[in-house]
Amino acid sequence: EQYLAGLNQALVAHSDEFFGYTTPSDFRLEGNFLRFTSPVQTPVEVNNLAWARWFPAGRRRALVVLPQWNADSESHNALCRIFNVLGISALRLSLPYHDFRKPQETERADYAVSSNIGRTLDAGRQAVVDARSCLDWLESRGYTKLGIMGTSLGSCYAFLASAHDPRLRVNVFNHCSSTFGDVVWTGQSTQHVRQGLESELTQDRLRRLWLAISPIAYVEKYARWPKKSLAIYARYDLTFLPEYSLQFIEALARLNLKPKVSILPCGHYTTAETPFKFLDAYYMASFLEAAFHGA
Repeated sequence: EQYLAGLNQALVAHSDEFFGYTTPSDFRLEGNFLRFTSPVQTPVEVNNLAWARWFPAGRRRALVVLPQWNADSESHNALCRIFNVLGISALRLSLPYHDFRKPQETERADYAVSSNIGRTLDAGRQAVVDARSCLDWLESRGYTKLGIMGTSLGSCYAFLASAHDPRLRVNVFNHCSSTFGDVVWTGQSTQHVRQGLESELTQDRLRRLWLAISPIAYVEKYARWPKKSLAIYARYDLTFLPEYSLQFIEALARLNLKPKVSILPCGHYTTAETPFKFLDAYYMASFLEAAFHGA
């Protein structure tokens, strides 16, 4: 525990190196799927091939889309088509250990978030690096106005990517939160992960061990470049408790980053239900239309 706590402090201090990478050399677009070798290699071979579904529209504006934890291969595809209507191309990345990248021995994306603290850290790093690699490919296709949109776990990864990449000028954090460990400890959907940890750790101690993948650790680095930000949270969320969403929003506000804030009158998973999914999509689409226009 002491070693991991010290490691996290070092990773935060040197996060540009931690989230640094070499651009993949094997990008290949096959139909509507972009594939490339992840710059972060893991012991799970199927996870080392990154997949992203391509939704082209327009010539200059593009958005990298990061879905939620345990998302299947269809999740967020309808949302990407909405972005297309706005003239925004979308590249929907499969997160580490998800859908096409999921090991055969798992039914869910358990390797992405689990009581294995080191592997969870590594999955976060890989997600950020893969998202930034997607930006390299988009730039090679001539896209000059770039943004990122993430939901839940994807929102966390999206913020980490944007805090370390000046190209991401437009940012949507759909279900945002401040600290990775607090969400896992208190969230309704991660109680099985907490059960694997609480015999050895407390909430405060766990927070230190996942600091390097916590958005709150990088707010000042996020402020290094001009950013337009939308933060969305749900008033009755039992997975990303609103108090942690507000911590995230207040941290941005203290640095005068002025995020636009939208509040959904529902819970975490009911966001995917009618009518809340339409309200959520409206918040995102209206923000993106204005933000990309001025980017």
